[in-house]
Amino acid sequence: MLRQWRQASIPRREQVLSSLSARPRGLRAAFAAAATLAVVAGSATAATAAQASTRPAPDYHRACAATQSTVYASCMALIRNGIVQHDTAFFRDKAPTGDGYGPSNFQTAYNLPSSSAGTGETVAVIEAFNDPNVKSDLATYRKAWGEPACNSSTGAGCLTVVNQNGQTSPLPKASGDTGWATEESLDVDMASAICPNCKIIAVEAKNQTVADLGTGDDAAVSLGADFVSNSWGVSETSNEATAKDKYFNHPGVAVVASAGDSGYGVSYPAASQDVVAAGGTTLTKASGTTRGYTETVWNGTGSGCSKYEPKPTWQTDSGCSKRTDNDVAADANPNTGAAIYDTYDEDGWLEVGGTSESSPILASTFALAGTPAAGTNPASYPYANTGDLYDITSGSNGSCGSYLCKAGTGYDGPTGWGSPDGTGAFTAP
Repeated sequence: MLRQWRQASIPRREQVLSSLSARPRGLRAAFAAAATLAVVAGSATAATAAQASTRPAPDYHRACAATQSTVYASCMALIRNGIVQHDTAFFRDKAPTGDGYGPSNFQTAYNLPSSSAGTGETVAVIEAFNDPNVKSDLATYRKAWGEPACNSSTGAGCLTVVNQNGQTSPLPKASGDTGWATEESLDVDMASAICPNCKIIAVEAKNQTVADLGTGDDAAVSLGADFVSNSWGVSETSNEATAKDKYFNHPGVAVVASAGDSGYGVSYPAASQDVVAAGGTTLTKASGTTRGYTETVWNGTGSGCSKYEPKPTWQTDSGCSKRTDNDVAADANPNTGAAIYDTYDEDGWLEVGGTSESSPILASTFALAGTPAAGTNPASYPYANTGDLYDITSGSNGSCGSYLCKAGTGYDGPTGWGSPDGTGAFTAP
């Protein structure tokens, strides 16, 4: 019998952060009408057509409970509603079509040398709690999209899971109903999609505090990761530059952080001068164009002027005396999101976005560009190579009345200098 997916149009219950990890996996409600159509159709092709004709207008909900905390982080993954989930057997071990982008979409849209670059490089993603299924789910994702299986000799395409101290055991407790397993699936799938030849490390912190997650960043770098993605955030605090930036200050390492998913406004650690702030776009197929895609600002992306972080020397915009978010951007709209595979939180294939999507995309694009120059801050690279980015000139994420929330020619807050057009902007000048 076909597995039925949770009714995604009902948001995950808001929960007290201290009790999140203790709650059991939530019960699944059925999308009865869509599932019935799929059974009657009797094939993946017919089922996909039925889904497209019956699902509600696209919208989304958070994988993790929202928080305004300065201590406990929320993951930034957003799940698109109305997508009827199925496991890999339903699609005969192939990826679904029509609901979310796969590796070839991103590689084409961003002009990436994914098939030839990245060998020997290591991308790390920072998570909270343990996803018991993450290795098998990633293997399914790679097979479905036609990527090679993990090469145990070279490490290409292989996933290592460690705790926040960089050790393979003991791993943290399972994520339960927190939503962090969906975040982890998104992160490793995007790292694999962009850089299939890379080694991937998933660092699982014991809790969702800045200290635990930040310790995970340190561990990732100690294990040899030159590219680290943080798809989580908290509110800014007046002592962040002195008390928290230490976790992200790794010269010669591209540390990337999600800008946030609540529209105009700044999230930490994206606000840190030591990270690459990853903004979000809406990536849309556009037949008849040379690129094959168009991009505008995704209205959910965070951006703005930090209250506390000093302005980096490579930022010269005049509308913010401190650190300006963002630096670069990539797809983040969950309605034009990524098709990922998760069998712990979810029931197989689903479509996910948020700046949780853009952060690992951009970290892995840095990996395709090669090891950063020693002693440098890779956040500065796009500022010296703006011609190797797609300038995003339309859309906004708020009504601030300036470039801090509205796209325009050249630099703007929501998308920085733009999205990848090859890897030139991710290479030391």
